[in-house]
Amino acid sequence: MASTTIPTISGDELVGRLEDPDLFLLDVREVDEVAEWQIPGVYNIPLGSLSSRTGEIPHDRDIVVICAKGARAQQGAEFLATQGIVSRVLEGGMGAWGSTYDQVTAEFAGATVVQLRRRGKGCLSYVVGAGDRAVVIDPSRDLSHYLDVAATHGWTITHVLDTHLHADHLSGARELSATCQASLWLNPADPFRFAFEPLADGKSIELAPGVDLVVSSVSVPGHTEGSTMYQLGEQAIFTGDTLFLESVGRPDLADEAEGYAHHLFHSLHERVLPLNDEIMVFPAHFGAAVDIYSDRFVARPLGELRRSLAPLSFDEEEFVRWAIANVKDRPGNYRQIVGINAGKSELDDNAAELELGPNRCAIA
Repeated sequence: MASTTIPTISGDELVGRLEDPDLFLLDVREVDEVAEWQIPGVYNIPLGSLSSRTGEIPHDRDIVVICAKGARAQQGAEFLATQGIVSRVLEGGMGAWGSTYDQVTAEFAGATVVQLRRRGKGCLSYVVGAGDRAVVIDPSRDLSHYLDVAATHGWTITHVLDTHLHADHLSGARELSATCQASLWLNPADPFRFAFEPLADGKSIELAPGVDLVVSSVSVPGHTEGSTMYQLGEQAIFTGDTLFLESVGRPDLADEAEGYAHHLFHSLHERVLPLNDEIMVFPAHFGAAVDIYSDRFVARPLGELRRSLAPLSFDEEEFVRWAIANVKDRPGNYRQIVGINAGKSELDDNAAELELGPNRCAIA
């Protein structure tokens, strides 16, 4: 087939189009690849089947062809062009999609909360600012996003926080704190091997007079022993991987699933669930079951989660049985990722490849 010039679309452009009903996402990877990791709403026709299934492709919609890194999508789009079907290729494929961000901003408890959503990876991070200061929670390694947010709002990043030792993606906390000359606060119950300021229960950061980001519960173990949540007044909590919108954090990544499941139960029932129903829960991840909208936070009031997540009503033994029975495949390359995030090993040129694929930090 002669090479054809096919237009492309960037991940940044695509993320702004996902709610457009005119958009048709055609994924030409194999069925098992798509089942493993996909952009919500894709239509899957493997490249080898495309010539026999062109009747399934609409001619009157904006078609974007997707594959792992772009080569198969280019071939698919070139074939479609021979059939009179116009399409574009997602630049860099799913590899690039894993590093595509968008953001939502609103006011909470006198502070501005910016939620940065890493759409292909399901990672959430936050810049919380007031006056001329800001803290960053759970940053990824794409530092420019956090620096741009701070510059836009006229903030100086004074503190960088991780909610726990991450297993599914590479943390940018150390690098961001060094870049901004900001304090790095972490929970010493997780095995970090580099310099940081240790958290203590109740420790707080004053962003502006009367606006404190309070470390309300340092000890919310269960997903990791050092899992931490941060509370912003009485209006918002940043729960890390302790509580998600669709589930709770998995307890098995340290190979002590039963013990950690008991810890997680107590963390939820003693530290999180006693809070008021109106407080907004901001998690560190979202899964495929969570609908994402361009103008809404990935967040829910605690009362809504209390009613919708059945495991939150289980007694301790029932919760532990459920948690152990329902943990599925662990995050890809999680041991290497944990080693890098803990400071036990160094980043190398293949670091970006370690993160490819969906997050798997919730109990399915």
